[in-house]
Amino acid sequence: MTQIYDCIVIGGGVIGSAVARELSRYELTIAVLEKELDVCTETSGRNSAVLHAGFNNKPGSLMAKLCVEGNTGFDRTAHELDIPFKRTGKLVVGFDNEDLAGITFLKDQGDQNGCPGLELVDRDRIKSLAPNIEGNFALYSPMTGILNTFLYTIALAENAHQNGAAYFFDHEVTDIFRSGRNLSGRSEPEPEYEIQTNHGRFRTRWVINCAGLYSDKIARMLGNQDYTIYPCRGEYFILDRKLGPYLTMPAYPVPNAKAGGLGIHLTPTVDGTILIGPSAEYIDEKDDYASTQEVSNLLIKDGARIFPRLQANSIIRSYTGIRPKLTGKNSGGYADFVIEERDIFPGAINLIGIESPGLTSSIPIARLVINMIGQKENLREKPDFDPHRHSLLCFRDQSRDVQRSLIQADPDYGEIICRCETVTRAEILAAIHNPLGVATLAGIKVRTRAMMGRCQGGYCQTRITELLMQEKNLKPQEVLYARKSSNMFFGRVREI
Repeated sequence: MTQIYDCIVIGGGVIGSAVARELSRYELTIAVLEKELDVCTETSGRNSAVLHAGFNNKPGSLMAKLCVEGNTGFDRTAHELDIPFKRTGKLVVGFDNEDLAGITFLKDQGDQNGCPGLELVDRDRIKSLAPNIEGNFALYSPMTGILNTFLYTIALAENAHQNGAAYFFDHEVTDIFRSGRNLSGRSEPEPEYEIQTNHGRFRTRWVINCAGLYSDKIARMLGNQDYTIYPCRGEYFILDRKLGPYLTMPAYPVPNAKAGGLGIHLTPTVDGTILIGPSAEYIDEKDDYASTQEVSNLLIKDGARIFPRLQANSIIRSYTGIRPKLTGKNSGGYADFVIEERDIFPGAINLIGIESPGLTSSIPIARLVINMIGQKENLREKPDFDPHRHSLLCFRDQSRDVQRSLIQADPDYGEIICRCETVTRAEILAAIHNPLGVATLAGIKVRTRAMMGRCQGGYCQTRITELLMQEKNLKPQEVLYARKSSNMFFGRVREI
């Protein structure tokens, strides 16, 4: 059976979910097609989780404009979506004359872009801002912040869903057809598309391509052959929470203009750990998330130059992200965001090359898409649209009195499932029954932080698996970690 919608968003990452959320403000039927089993599984969930200020981007570019807009408006977004967010500030540190020239360039560029409060500081000021960071001078950006990119994307998706948007996971787009038939019953002619997925066909008046690493592939299905995504891999380490108090704000080196990223930096997380990375390596495959020994050594070496407290025995996990770049290895650097609808492909909006600062720019990007649609048709706002979404309660962050009250009201708050992160049975159950219907271990992990601590699930993963099987009535062979092929068990499994 073919399903019909006014707007179909392809891709459920931070950009696709932001677009869906902003579209849900209007009287439109909306669907999001995501090939994975959850939102935020690729680029959107594999980055530094930094809210950028906008000084790294070329003046006059969409990147610069939308980044500054997204940064200055994010306090309201975080409040509406009930997500953790800290405006920590940031240091870009330098050691020699070449670094000083680079920092001065960034300051001038940021001033042109309208970044508030940028300041060149000396070593004494560095030590007053971040005592454990090394550098002879730095660019200080007070507007830079940190957030939880998983919870942000999940919140956007849940808010879109509660306002009527339908999410279809495990729906990979395999082909798109242009049709001349008019499904809406309107008298005027209008473009119309049929989208084939691995689980059925959809029809829509508007297609919004937010497919990230695969946005060039979707664009070609829509008839646009002009763009190629070059995957650029960045590897990271996560440090134990015990080092968290020693880093109060992100600390970056002066970026290499030719490289694919901003350099290997250190970033505190809103949950108290520290990230080191990313590297920048152009690769051939868009799903090659390997971690390599050579880059691991580089992360420790470069990270320790800025943050001498870094030691290899503080590392609890590694992960890898891939940037969807429009510039290849030979040219390097950055190309601007592509956000366009062409007259020869009416009703198809392509968002291509949305790399950093895409996370920061996500809401302004979505509003730009809405404006493009609004130029073609009259959008009517929903009188009952609710921009607010409430997050899962975090037991660990509550006062002792509140914790006691929670346990009295629900004994499941009195059972700790994840000891490293102090996550209760009640929180795990709430995550299992999430509004989007996600039923993977990784889905529970990113919603609660269970399995993210020092032991990385050594104690709690089996207990969470048991709860997931009970609540979702799953057989052992049906339990997935994150993706369709990530089965936790094979063959005969003894159940206790």
